[in-house]
Amino acid sequence: MEFFSTVIRYFTAGGEFMYPILVVLVIGLAITIERLIYLRRASVENREVWAKLMPLVNAGRHEEAEAIAAASTTAIGRVLGYGLARSRGATSREEVELAMEESLMEVTPQLERRTHYLATFANVATLFGLLGTIVGLIAGFTAVSGVNPAQKQDQLSAAVAVAMNCTAFGLITAIPLLLIHAWLVTKTDEMIDSLEIASVKFLNSLGLKK
Repeated sequence: MEFFSTVIRYFTAGGEFMYPILVVLVIGLAITIERLIYLRRASVENREVWAKLMPLVNAGRHEEAEAIAAASTTAIGRVLGYGLARSRGATSREEVELAMEESLMEVTPQLERRTHYLATFANVATLFGLLGTIVGLIAGFTAVSGVNPAQKQDQLSAAVAVAMNCTAFGLITAIPLLLIHAWLVTKTDEMIDSLEIASVKFLNSLGLKK
């Protein structure tokens, strides 16, 4: 609770540039939640489709496997579906492998979608914080230019404190977004690696010659 009260205090004392930073934070959190749900669901569905397809492929029931892959909207369903479709007329492993690499290039952007925005939003939040601080300092120095020297130091100190709140809130927003971005990139890379491993296992199960 103390953390949230500190954040609220920074926000109320930081000036008008706190609102753009808040917008960036809300959008960043929305993207985070959407990506977490998407990647978790994709991981579960990929495992389910893999568990259905590979027994059929190993048993040589390629038409049934291809039908399941065609009906699936998962990344692994699309990749293996391309491979199964290409294997019907393929004479070498390389032909099927190229088709699966092409399909993997198509599904990869879907897995990475919107994740890169988090790093951008982190930078934007930091810059908004610095801009708010600079504008606040300019306003503070301008306000005390005609003030009695005895009161100038106190008013200037107060203006600097208020201006620095904007930078603090910008960093409070930027640091979590950067950490979340790094974590989502790692999870996405792990999923792409798992698709590549699944593709190799699938190719080996087809028994095609190079």
